[in-house]
Amino acid sequence: MITIIASTNRANSYSLQTARYYQRMIEKSGLEASILSLDLLPDDIIHADMYDKQKPASFEPFQSIITQTSKFLFIIPEYNGSFPGILKVMVDTCRFPESFYGKKAGLVGISTGKYGNIRGLDHFTGICHYLNINLLPLKIHIPYIHKELDAEGNFFQPDTLKFTKQQIDQFIAF
Repeated sequence: MITIIASTNRANSYSLQTARYYQRMIEKSGLEASILSLDLLPDDIIHADMYDKQKPASFEPFQSIITQTSKFLFIIPEYNGSFPGILKVMVDTCRFPESFYGKKAGLVGISTGKYGNIRGLDHFTGICHYLNINLLPLKIHIPYIHKELDAEGNFFQPDTLKFTKQQIDQFIAF
C-alpha cells in the first residue's frame, strides 16, 4: 500500500495540493495511493505520556494506516528552515520500530521560498535513517510552490513536470 503524507496540520495547504497531484499521477500508472493529511490528526496526541507507550486511542486509525503501508511519499513543507513539528509528533506517536522499519519512502520538499526545503529534507532524512526507512535517492525540492500549481492543482512548469514525473516513475519502480 502506498500512502502519501501531507506533512503539515495546516488546512488547505500546498502540501495537501501537492499530495493530491502525486496521488493522481501514481494512480494514472494503475496503482492505488491514499493520502494521510496531518491536519486530520487528533488533538490529544501531544502529551508527555505518549513517550511511555501511552498512545491515545484516537490515534489508532492513523497507526493502522501506517502499519499497512509499505511505501510512503512524504510531502514536506519548510517550517523555519526545517520540517513541521507535527510530522515529528506523528512519527513519535507511531509504534517503534515496526511502523517504519525496512519500509520504503520518497521525499518531496516544498517551500514558498527559493530552496524548496532542502534543509528540512536533510533533517528528515536523518530521522528516516534512524527509523531504518529505505529512501528513494531522488529527492525533489519545489521552490515557490505558490507559483507552481494551476487552479486545478496541477503542476505546469516544464522543469517541475519533468522532475516530478522522473521521481514518480522511480518511486513506482522502487
